[in-house]
Amino acid sequence: MSGGQIAIPCTLMRGGTSKGPYFRAADLPSDPALRDEVLLAAMGSPDARQIDGLGGATTLTSKVAIVGPSQRPGIDVDYLFAQVEIESSRVDTNPPCGNIMAGVGPFALESGMVAPQGDESRVVIYHVNIDAKIEAIVQTPGGQVRYDGDTAISGVPGTAAPIRLNFMEVAGSTCGSLLPTGNPVDVIEGVPVTCIDAAMPVMILAAASVGKTGYETTKELDADRALFERIEGIRRIAGDKMGLGDVSDNVTPKVILAAKPRDGGTISSRYLVPHKTHAAHALTGGICLAACTVLEDGAIAELVDLPEERPYPIRIEHPSGSLEVMLDADPGRGGITLRSAGSLRTARKLMRGEVYVPAGIWPQAAE
Repeated sequence: MSGGQIAIPCTLMRGGTSKGPYFRAADLPSDPALRDEVLLAAMGSPDARQIDGLGGATTLTSKVAIVGPSQRPGIDVDYLFAQVEIESSRVDTNPPCGNIMAGVGPFALESGMVAPQGDESRVVIYHVNIDAKIEAIVQTPGGQVRYDGDTAISGVPGTAAPIRLNFMEVAGSTCGSLLPTGNPVDVIEGVPVTCIDAAMPVMILAAASVGKTGYETTKELDADRALFERIEGIRRIAGDKMGLGDVSDNVTPKVILAAKPRDGGTISSRYLVPHKTHAAHALTGGICLAACTVLEDGAIAELVDLPEERPYPIRIEHPSGSLEVMLDADPGRGGITLRSAGSLRTARKLMRGEVYVPAGIWPQAAE
């Protein structure tokens, strides 16, 4: 303890198109309620500016990864994602985050949880939030994590070393089945939607069904509060139908407004998180959308330009560019066979050190 504050080791990293501190699980309180209080203090919430913490005052920069060695057979590390609310005293560990997960492999290697295995290292991650197994392939020439490289991803300036993420067994990760309502399409308040759970629960609909083109900018969509109010009513009904109960205080299911591709992709998307528009696109949401593109009687089937190659290289056009998901699946009506989905991401270590929180929040740590 120093000056009435507790120092907690962490590494600040960019993972995909998101950013936040990565903690070793052993360095945080084991009690979830106390852990959340510590994370709120570390990030500077509740405050719209997050001026008194590490948070960046956006949903993409108020995220936390908690990583520890796994006791599960065949798994290297357990990863718990935490979305720290900006203007409320709430930490949500229900949704996943595939972008922040891009940094988990490098963090595990640099923290000594996993030993490098040559020029490439395989880190098997258990994503606690969604009971899913993910394989991360990280560049480790000379036994050191490499961050520089030639891979570019939309929403991030410059290039970096590629990190391959392969999501295994993600169908029904939260709800227990790929199509939790049992239907490829549900009509809710007059709007056809597909409720789907592949890596996370998402409600997908054609943008035109709610009076949009699907090509609006994030700023244009966010300015239409009447649209968000309408979609929220539909989302709450969808959440209940998916078995998630009352989702009024839950960020899942997320929402995707889809349109025909305009730049050679498979589908165009606007990803709602759910009360604002994502500046780019969540990877887990991209996996859901990719799965929906091969659902031949889904709500967006007529909008899809499906490639012929197998596995399917599903390219999702979004406000900042595009996201490609390699989808190993068999198309179908009323359901699909989904084996795996993967994507290339990048990550970068920004800072390693300690974050300070007031000692009064976690007095046990000062003893």
